[in-house]
Amino acid sequence: MASHVLLLALLAFSFSYSLASDPSPLQDFCVADLNSNVFFNGFVCKNPKLVTADDFTAHGLNKPGNTSNPQGSAVTPVFVEQLTGLNTLGISLARLDFAPYGLIVPHYHPRGTEIMTVLEGELYVGFVTSAPDFKLFAKIVKKGDVFVFPKGLVHFQFNYGAKKAVAISGLGSQDPGVVLVPNTVFGSNPPINDGILAKAFQLDKKIIDYLQSKF
Repeated sequence: MASHVLLLALLAFSFSYSLASDPSPLQDFCVADLNSNVFFNGFVCKNPKLVTADDFTAHGLNKPGNTSNPQGSAVTPVFVEQLTGLNTLGISLARLDFAPYGLIVPHYHPRGTEIMTVLEGELYVGFVTSAPDFKLFAKIVKKGDVFVFPKGLVHFQFNYGAKKAVAISGLGSQDPGVVLVPNTVFGSNPPINDGILAKAFQLDKKIIDYLQSKF
């Protein structure tokens, strides 16, 4: 009996592990049907007889994103919703634009590693490891340099110069997701109780209320 329980536990673990990443394709491609009403882990496949080359093509990464915002940055994604041919392929892409001193705030991607290359300008980038070390790995990267941000770790990109910067990032998921740390903590809906945040950050409630008002 004990051996049967152990076997079931191992099977359950292996099954849960297999679902911990993007689903693997069981055919040449599975172009996402964004109009389907079927709820699925990912997207159901479009009828392959209706697939065209346009389903594997996206446009617009030659155009700068709009950096006229408080952070001075813009992200132009090419995820599965922009390029349906990415469905089940486990990859995606994004263009990152930075005004002078522009910042992509600390954030993380719950479903994908990010690898970034600088096309123009210089960036100060880094990520922080998980508990208990919380170690910062940060570096200035220049045109042609490549930096990788491990899956699920908080990271940032900052243009510390007086000229614009541009980068391209590849991500290890068709839909890597993004969790913006400031927005998540101070801009949740409904708001996190200010007493909880005051205790967590060791700040006065008035400061927490002010920070929440910014979001």
